Amino acid sequence: MANIKSQKKRILISAEENASNVSKRTRVKHSIKKFENAIVSKDTALAATLLPETISIIDRAQSDGVYKANTASRKVSRLSKLLSDLKKAESL
Repeated sequence: MANIKSQKKRILISAEENASNVSKRTRVKHSIKKFENAIVSKDTALAATLLPETISIIDRAQSDGVYKANTASRKVSRLSKLLSDLKKAESL
C-alpha cells in the first residue's frame, strides 16, 4: 500500500470506479442475454420490446465510459440484425 495520502485516496477511488464499471458491464451482458433468449425462443414481440431497453443500457454504459463508441455501436448493430433476421424468417 502507498505511503502518500493522495495515492491512498486514488487507490480507494480506483477500486470504487472499477466496481461500478463491472456492475454496468454485467448489466449490459444480462440485458443482451435476455434479448438473445427471446430471439432463440422466436418471440418477436418480446424481442421487439427488449431491443430499445437493451440499446438504452448499452448507450448509457458507453456514455459512462465503460465501452468505447465503436464497441457499443457494434453491440447495438448485432442485436438489431438478430431481430431483423428473426422478422424476415417469420415473414417467409
